[in-house]
Amino acid sequence: MLSKRHPQLNKNGELIHLLSIEGLPKAVIEHILDTASTFVSVSDRDVKKVPLLRGKSVFNLFFENSTRTRTTFEIAAKRLSADVLNLDIARSSTAKGETLLDTVANLSAMHADMFVVRHSESGAPYLIAQHCAPHVHVVNAGDGRHSHPTQGLLDMYTIRHYKRDFTQLSVAIVGDILHSRVARSDIHALSTLGVPDIRAVGPKTLVPGDLREMGVRVCHDLEEGIRGCDVVIMLRLQNERMSGALLPSSGEYFQRYGLTEERLQLAKPDAIVMHPGPINRGVEIDSAVADGPHSVILPQVSFGIAVRMAVMAILAGNEA
Repeated sequence: MLSKRHPQLNKNGELIHLLSIEGLPKAVIEHILDTASTFVSVSDRDVKKVPLLRGKSVFNLFFENSTRTRTTFEIAAKRLSADVLNLDIARSSTAKGETLLDTVANLSAMHADMFVVRHSESGAPYLIAQHCAPHVHVVNAGDGRHSHPTQGLLDMYTIRHYKRDFTQLSVAIVGDILHSRVARSDIHALSTLGVPDIRAVGPKTLVPGDLREMGVRVCHDLEEGIRGCDVVIMLRLQNERMSGALLPSSGEYFQRYGLTEERLQLAKPDAIVMHPGPINRGVEIDSAVADGPHSVILPQVSFGIAVRMAVMAILAGNEA
C-alpha cells in the first residue's frame, strides 16, 4: 500500500515507484545517478544488453505523443533484457471509452511488471500506482504540467558529468516555466542536491510567482538571468498547453528570450547549454548555440538511456 507521505518509497525508504522528484531524499537521487554511471558504457559494447530485467515485462503507456522519452525508455528496457510492449493508445480500448484504471487492470492481468506512463492529466501515474498490484512498479514519463522525473534526473546526471559539484553552481532555467513539468522536476532536483543559485528566467506570463517561495531567483530579463551562470537550461514554448495570448509572437519571443551566441557570452566561459527537446530553432535558441561547443543537448539524450536503465533496474530490485 502506498504511503501518504512518501508514495514512491517502501517502509525501508527504497524506491518502488518513480512518480516525482519532489520529496525524494538526496540519497535516493544520488543512488540513481551513481547507478546510471555504471550503465553508460553499455552503449559502447558489441552486445548492448545486461540481464537484470530478463523475464520481466515493461508496458509503455503513452497517452501523449513522444519521441525521445518513449524511444529511450524502450531502448533502456531492452538493454536490461526486458520484454517490452508499446501500447497503441489511439487504437486501444481507452479510445472506445474504457477507463484508465480498467485499462491498467487488464494489462496487469497480462502479467505486467512495470508501467511507464505518460499522460496529459497531472496525477495519472499516481492513480495507477495506487491501484496496481503490489509487485507492479510505475514510472512517470511525464504527467500534464506536473512532473517529468526521469528528464529531471538525466538533466542532473548531465550537469554532474560536466560540472561535478552541485554546491558551487549557478543554474538558469529559461523560457516557458509555467507549463513545463521539466522545469518543476529540475528545480526540485537542483534544490535537493544543494545548488545555491537557481534562476527562473522568462516573461511574466510564463514564470509562476510562487517560485520565490522555493528559493528560486526570478528574472524577467534574459541577460540578467544568465549572467555568470554555469548551466543554462532552455525550455520549449509549449503552445499546446497555453490558453489565451500569453505571447505576442514567436519572433518577438526570440528577440527578448532567444539564446544567441552573443547573449551566451554573458554566462561563464565554460557554461553548458541544455534543452529537453524538441528544439524550436529560432524561437528559444539559435542554431549556432544548439550546435555549438557549449551545447550538451545530444549527450543529454544519450545519458537519458543510462538513467532510465538505472531507474528500472532499481525499481525491479525493490519490493513494496
